[in-house]
Amino acid sequence: MPAAPPSSLSIPVRKPIDLRAVVIMLGLCLVWGFQQVAIKKVAADIAPIMQLMLRFGLASLFFACIVFAREGRRAFADGSLPSGIILGTFFSIEFVMVGESLNYTTAAHSVVFLYSAPVFTALGVQFLPGEHLNRRQWSGILAAFAGIAVAFLGGGSHFAPQQLLGDFLALLGGVAWGASNVALRRGRIGSTTAAKTVLCQVGTATVLLWIYALLTHQDHVVWSPPAIVSIAFQTLVISISSYLVWFWTLRHYLTSRLMLISFLTPLFGVLFGAYLLGDRIEPYFGLGSLLVLGGILVVSAPQGRRSPGPATT
Repeated sequence: MPAAPPSSLSIPVRKPIDLRAVVIMLGLCLVWGFQQVAIKKVAADIAPIMQLMLRFGLASLFFACIVFAREGRRAFADGSLPSGIILGTFFSIEFVMVGESLNYTTAAHSVVFLYSAPVFTALGVQFLPGEHLNRRQWSGILAAFAGIAVAFLGGGSHFAPQQLLGDFLALLGGVAWGASNVALRRGRIGSTTAAKTVLCQVGTATVLLWIYALLTHQDHVVWSPPAIVSIAFQTLVISISSYLVWFWTLRHYLTSRLMLISFLTPLFGVLFGAYLLGDRIEPYFGLGSLLVLGGILVVSAPQGRRSPGPATT
């Protein structure tokens, strides 16, 4: 999932979207859309919370090497650590919700409700100076919440209570993701390097998710071949490679246009869930998803200043 660029990534000129950027973004959306499926596929061997902890722990080692190789022991002498821990805490809450949601609902439902985050980001940043929502954005927010209501309630009596709980947890993950975006905008960590920002997120998440896994007895690990492949994929491809490619892309292309393409991710997530896990896509859920994604596009479309983008997930 994409990450909001720290201000230190800014360069004088970014190019408009070209074919290379589209190909890169489609590849990233495919990878990000597949991650819930990768987690769900081996949940019997490693609990989702534990999978996330392992993936973030390994990624922490990688990004720590980058940060301390560049800045040494004074890496956090700039005063960014407190805001980095706050950012990482919201990031951790997001993934606790995601991990728990996958115990109750489908990967398709989880990814769509999680990607409601830009709506909650927009609601949060409107309280910052110069960030008030306009009429178009409010209409997008209303459309997104209408979509959430349709996706939640459209199934009527066919809706299993457990799935409803899982969907609600995924939605709370979207709220936490939105809160982390606001924390990134407000905190000093937002003006540091990309590697340091990601390190604060994955480092804090490693500690908090490990504690949560121990307290909830979800720390069992069975190193089956599929589990090993899934953890390797989540670590090397999602938490390291995709973030590095994403930040490279942010340095060279217009951020707002990239963010709009990134909203293909939940669509790929739904398709992967249906094809690989047999997730059923009910008509009401499909309609609700379209309303949610349409509302997000309206809220996030460029309007003369950089739209708030989602933080690393």
